Amino acid sequence: MIQEEGPPPRRYFDWAATAVPFAPRETDSWFSDFGNPSSPHLEGRRAREYLEDSRARSAAVLGVPSQTIYFTSGATESNAIVLYSRLLGRGNGRILYSAAEHPSIRENCRVLEGLGKPAAAIPVDGDGRVRPEALSRTLEKYGDARFAAVMAVNNETGAVTDMAAIRDVLRKREGPPVHLHCDITQAVGRVPVDLSLWDADSAALSAHKLGGPRGAGILYLKKPAPVLYSGGGQEGGIRPGTENTKGAQATAALLELRASSAAVLKEYGKAARRWNTLLDALRSMDRCSLIPQGRANGKAAPESSYTEPFSPYIVQAAFSGIPGEVMVRALDDLGFAVSTGSACSSSSPERPVLAAMGVAPGRILEGIRISQGWLTTGEDIEALAGAVREVLKFL
Repeated sequence: MIQEEGPPPRRYFDWAATAVPFAPRETDSWFSDFGNPSSPHLEGRRAREYLEDSRARSAAVLGVPSQTIYFTSGATESNAIVLYSRLLGRGNGRILYSAAEHPSIRENCRVLEGLGKPAAAIPVDGDGRVRPEALSRTLEKYGDARFAAVMAVNNETGAVTDMAAIRDVLRKREGPPVHLHCDITQAVGRVPVDLSLWDADSAALSAHKLGGPRGAGILYLKKPAPVLYSGGGQEGGIRPGTENTKGAQATAALLELRASSAAVLKEYGKAARRWNTLLDALRSMDRCSLIPQGRANGKAAPESSYTEPFSPYIVQAAFSGIPGEVMVRALDDLGFAVSTGSACSSSSPERPVLAAMGVAPGRILEGIRISQGWLTTGEDIEALAGAVREVLKFL
């Protein structure tokens, strides 16, 4: 009797959507902090201690004061809290946002426009990043701008934005200050993040991108902001509702594990070497083109000074004559998980980020996103390249 072969082993290349989970040992004991952190009894006080310890540890990794850290359900909520605060108070002015922002910024700005809050997109270059000169022109066009949302690392292309240069443009502008908000979800743990150096007024991240639980994240606020909804006053009134103590603990532990300067430096070189292997393989395939074009000839430097234009964790590729969704399904059948782009936009065939970059419509439809993480191996990379070649033979 011939035994049927089982399903192929799975190899995961969608880390930009969510990381492979990792449970820090300190979060194993659920009952150690089951109390409500707002309760005055021993169990509540113990939970409050865990929560505040997590806040202090998270702040230390991010290099900011502890009182500026607010625990939320993730970057989407953190982005929304900051954006909708612009509906309150005087002098909030127009919202500017990168044309390549995550949907949690871009789509909420459209909602705000419907509510009467003016908003406008900042053009991005062909790599998907905001250039200082583009920001300057946008500020000249919209003198009423008081808020700018610019992501640190693009979630579709891996393009790294020079946040220090963005800071200089905003801080040297004459007139009322412009609030700088930064989505650091794809940056933290992968490239150096320095909120103080960038002089960011607010920032957002999700724990599950670091291998933590879904439903946990952080909002950084240099100064408290007005909020549209209230409740029990938790998290300084910024994010009311019983706190997710376990999620806060996991977030702090994974920030220490993945996002400290030493941890980023340790992983960056290994990630760059793996990525160069993949890029070389993709470039050797006649029907493959890298998006953006700036990736066509470049390589990530393993001994990096972190001035690289792209993160070595995300790449976008298109295969001539093959719709991206078809390539994703074909690779899935062979045991490889990739995506066509942001998981938050997977229900729509549109790719606003690539369109904003000026990518031709045909290539947009052919694009797929490949993203690696801390558990990816060189063997995984070689296997993926082989699988892509196999797919190209029959598609």
